[in-house]
Amino acid sequence: METIHLTYPLTAETIADTARPQILAIGQFDGLHLGHASVIETAIRLAAEAGLPSAVMSFHPHPKEVMKKGDYEGYLTPPEEKERILRGMGVDYLYVVEFNDAFSRVSPLNFVCGMLLPLQIQTAVVGFDFRFGYRGEGHASMLRELSEDSLELNIVPPFLIEGEKVSSSDIRKALQEGNVRLVERWLGRPYAMKGTVMHGEKRGRKLGFPTANLQLDEHFVLPAKGVYAVRANYGGTALSGVMNVGVKPTFHDNVSRPSLEVHLFDFNGQLYGESLLVEVIDFIREERKFNGIDELIAQITRDAETAKQLLSSSD
Repeated sequence: METIHLTYPLTAETIADTARPQILAIGQFDGLHLGHASVIETAIRLAAEAGLPSAVMSFHPHPKEVMKKGDYEGYLTPPEEKERILRGMGVDYLYVVEFNDAFSRVSPLNFVCGMLLPLQIQTAVVGFDFRFGYRGEGHASMLRELSEDSLELNIVPPFLIEGEKVSSSDIRKALQEGNVRLVERWLGRPYAMKGTVMHGEKRGRKLGFPTANLQLDEHFVLPAKGVYAVRANYGGTALSGVMNVGVKPTFHDNVSRPSLEVHLFDFNGQLYGESLLVEVIDFIREERKFNGIDELIAQITRDAETAKQLLSSSD
């Protein structure tokens, strides 16, 4: 998959380098959940049938981040994670359009005529609730109308699980409630966060549970404070473990920014400076303050055993 960054308006050089007959799925696609996958897989299938490349157009930064509106609290799939998943789906081209204040004011007509048509998009594939252009004034069926029928259009119906539409906003809400099992059902995979292991307080080692202090590489949506069963990918190897998301109230007062600490079972190697992709498999308990070190150690021991059982049953 080739990733191509675009800025509106397109330059003649950009058009010369990127224009080709292709089938394009368009959307923000934050989360790449099962509903998004149904749109993208439709584009991939149509492209294969037509003998054309498949492409995805997404936007960065997130419009809610730029406009300072709505419930934006981070990304479910920041750019690098989104690229990784799309590559695995078999997409040929990923267009990342810079979303800024100027682009937010582009009319639906100018988006179609100034970006889609110059790229020689043959068919646009979008979700049923797709909106585009200034203030979201454009809706899905307008893509063909504004192109004067130059674009074929495929509108994908909502993806339902037990009658409920899968949406990124509901996934964010479920994460913030610690309902990671529901998140996995809607994503079609465990929620994952990637970061670099940094030096921390080294308190876990003294307690007999050395932890990797994970500094996230991107602005991920954090799950609710608490303890989770996790799997970490390190150098292509899957490692089981337990992760705490929180402020460590047993040792700290007045700390508001949560940290992520991962204890990996049966691992004794050096991780400082290394990259970990952590999949959040199940919620164990809420974070709480303990009366002393012994009580904390006893609870961590129980958490580790619970995590092992949960991970074993999820295999």
